[in-house]
Amino acid sequence: MSSSLDFLTEALRRLPGIGPKSAQRMAFHLLQHDREGAAMLSRALYQAVETVHHCALCNTFAEKEICDTCMDEQRDRSLLCVVETPADQLMIEQTMTFRGLYFVLMGRLSPLDGIGPKDIHLEKLVGRATDGVVSEVVLATNFTNEGEATAHYISEMLKARGLKVSRLARGVPVGGELEYVDAGTIARAMLDRRIA
Repeated sequence: MSSSLDFLTEALRRLPGIGPKSAQRMAFHLLQHDREGAAMLSRALYQAVETVHHCALCNTFAEKEICDTCMDEQRDRSLLCVVETPADQLMIEQTMTFRGLYFVLMGRLSPLDGIGPKDIHLEKLVGRATDGVVSEVVLATNFTNEGEATAHYISEMLKARGLKVSRLARGVPVGGELEYVDAGTIARAMLDRRIA
């Protein structure tokens, strides 16, 4: 194969979940059937890399120094929700149930992978959370081992500074049938139950 085709295949392999064969199929498809789509993808990637940066306040992706969410005067500035990724922030926004502000870690603690507190911007989070306006920090990290460890670490760090810290509730999914839900989820739902 040509070196340009090899380079394209290797570039596509960098995407999560894409192995060598899938990357090769994508490269062949783009060049053989959708050159216009390939050119559009190339322009879109270049533009995004050049213009998308991190919001100076919440660390999410933004094209301006401060993102639209942080600029929104209708937001409750006393509430700060901590998420792992911009995708997590988007999911919470789509529920239309949270009207506070966010802080995006861009990862989670994972000592086995060499990811420590400095790698997920915890000093920036502390500065944001202790600005004198925030009164509650909602931890919305994922319910994985790393997400739980990250939430615990942040919780202890912020509680020591006198902040109120809460955690997303866990439980049985809407529409879920108990016989198909894992035991850990049922146990957590039982422990986190509330008065009806």
